[in-house]
Amino acid sequence: MKRYFLLPCLLAIPFSGGGVGASAQNDTSRIRVSVVLVQLNIAVTDNKGNYISGLGPEDFVISEDKITQKTATFEEGNGPTRRLVDVSSSEGKPMTEVAAKPGDPESALDAAKRFAGANVFILFDTSNYMYRGFVFAQDAIADFIRSLEGVSQVALYSYSRDLSRVTTLTPDRSQVLRGVRNTVAGDDAALYNGLLLTVKDAARLTGRKAIVVFSNGPDNASLVPPEDVAELAQSTGTIIYMISTQQAEAEPVSTAVFERMTKATGGKAYFAKDWQDEKQAFNSIRDDLAHLYAISYYPQSNPNRGWREISVKLVGKNLQKYHIRTRAGYRLLQSSQASLPPEAESASK
Repeated sequence: MKRYFLLPCLLAIPFSGGGVGASAQNDTSRIRVSVVLVQLNIAVTDNKGNYISGLGPEDFVISEDKITQKTATFEEGNGPTRRLVDVSSSEGKPMTEVAAKPGDPESALDAAKRFAGANVFILFDTSNYMYRGFVFAQDAIADFIRSLEGVSQVALYSYSRDLSRVTTLTPDRSQVLRGVRNTVAGDDAALYNGLLLTVKDAARLTGRKAIVVFSNGPDNASLVPPEDVAELAQSTGTIIYMISTQQAEAEPVSTAVFERMTKATGGKAYFAKDWQDEKQAFNSIRDDLAHLYAISYYPQSNPNRGWREISVKLVGKNLQKYHIRTRAGYRLLQSSQASLPPEAESASK
């Protein structure tokens, strides 16, 4: 049985009961079913904000529109992916799990695999808001990139009025660092335009993916609303983290938007008072990425073609005291959703 993957985190996979060939294409009696693979990135913390590790798939209960789901794959930030459902079978039959036990001593090799499979996009504000503190921001971003030794690939994008793909996804950290030093500031800030295009690039990828935005001010030139960006990020399983300075925090509208957008995708918003706060925010994001649980599932039959609400809970009285952070749901994607005008699309490079 062949499967065709059309989207990375919301995977529309047409399939039929037999082989796919010319006869199958001409057989109008066949029923074609669309299956969606949903991936969740979940942070579990205690009341002090400390990360809780060592949990297993049996500790989580996931429901979509109040329909309980079966976990297909499970991955902890510092562990291997556990495949719990035979995804080659349309029945989703359970299979034997083979993985290291939670709580086993972590070797240096295990630590290096904390970000295995993760792809991180850094979106750097190079608008005219960045004239002050530009070098300090570059230093903070460079230190963050050096700290991501275990991440599969890193990309550096910058934005002012247009989006610039300074360094596309690469495992070569030195190439990304050179890109940081080559950025210059100037022109208006079209944050949401640039972020939308970055989400679209991330949406083509499977596995864990995150966008880390560094912004020094509000948006004053975008053609798309932030709500469209947040919805696309939710629907493609892309986490958005935002680090902003006091200049953006001084505008209540920007502050509220940044907080809503990051929360909707399972990320966080940080407002830095100085360059030391900026570095601390990057360190916090690095730690968050290292401790996420990645869980995927094939949704049970659901007639809802619009917004689907996701609920994640922990099982057992001893785990009820912990807090869960993840996205609240997703909308089935349409090809026309969240598009920029042609002139804005062509302005990116």
